[in-house]
Amino acid sequence: MSRSAVGFIRLARIPVFAVFMGLLVSGCGVNTIPTYEETAKARWAEVLNQYQRRADLIPNLVETVKGYAAHERQVLEEVTNARAKATQTQVQIPPDVLTNPEAFKRFQEAQAQLTGALGRLLAVSERYPDLKANQNFLALQSQLEGTENRIAVARRDFIEAVRQYNTELRTFPGVIWASLLYKNNKPMETFTVAEDVTRPPQVKF
Repeated sequence: MSRSAVGFIRLARIPVFAVFMGLLVSGCGVNTIPTYEETAKARWAEVLNQYQRRADLIPNLVETVKGYAAHERQVLEEVTNARAKATQTQVQIPPDVLTNPEAFKRFQEAQAQLTGALGRLLAVSERYPDLKANQNFLALQSQLEGTENRIAVARRDFIEAVRQYNTELRTFPGVIWASLLYKNNKPMETFTVAEDVTRPPQVKF
């Protein structure tokens, strides 16, 4: 066999070898880190969506309560101010919030304060039978309860997605791919507020 023929055969083997290596690499989890990363980001987007849904309900809730309990000024102001802070924090979220401990902490604390203020507002309503019987209030209460439940689910799914992503960065073979191909990928932050603080406000009457 001539040298040119041997050279041609060797060259022909290169694409086959490249395809083989590509399949081998894909089977070793090289795509796992970006897949988990995108999943965590999608779960985070859902968390933000549910928090925004809650924020959108609050103005009508405050106005309805005010109609029956205008002198509960302090509680009403607490909710209004907490909503403003949470909304501002959400608008000003930096692009790197998931890997920025300080930014994530600010977001988390603002939402926790709003949760607490809402709980106090709903507790006030217990003292006003006419308010508790108001159809608009009942509808808002039902929507708020559903939203709080969706927030809890969204947070749970986000926490799990971040756990998978962070674990992949720190364990074999993910740690190898992270050092070779994903050097800029950092562990993500997740919710750390105590369970009793993050529990949805009780809105049952």
